[in-house]
Amino acid sequence: MAAQAPPPPPPEQKMMVAIDESECSHYALEWALRNLAPRRLILFTVQPFSPLSYLPVGSPLGPSVASPELIRSVTEHQRQLAQALVDKAKAICAEHGVDAETVIEVGDPKETICEAAEKLNVDLLILGSHSRGPVQRYQS
Repeated sequence: MAAQAPPPPPPEQKMMVAIDESECSHYALEWALRNLAPRRLILFTVQPFSPLSYLPVGSPLGPSVASPELIRSVTEHQRQLAQALVDKAKAICAEHGVDAETVIEVGDPKETICEAAEKLNVDLLILGSHSRGPVQRYQS
């Protein structure tokens, strides 16, 4: 049985769709655009924080610490990937006539998404499910 679309939200309700590279994230965005017709939409992505200063680098003498140049390069590459992700999602929104705001943060996705939703005064947070059941969601 197909899920029924919820009633349309109030016109000024602010919604945030947390996106990543997954198919379920893309589906959640498409679902929100089709079923909720948002007027105020924030596309949010979070890049997991990794302590790059301790990035192990292979060496014949054993592991060593990454150079500042390598750290900057990896950080910039991650930023570019995040920007490409939100740009693609923003283009999808534009196809639906929605001019979305984009936000990119760095941190633990679970905590950062919740903090951003609160800080941005979001009325509705939309997430993809990653096909996890309730036990897997609780444990992860």
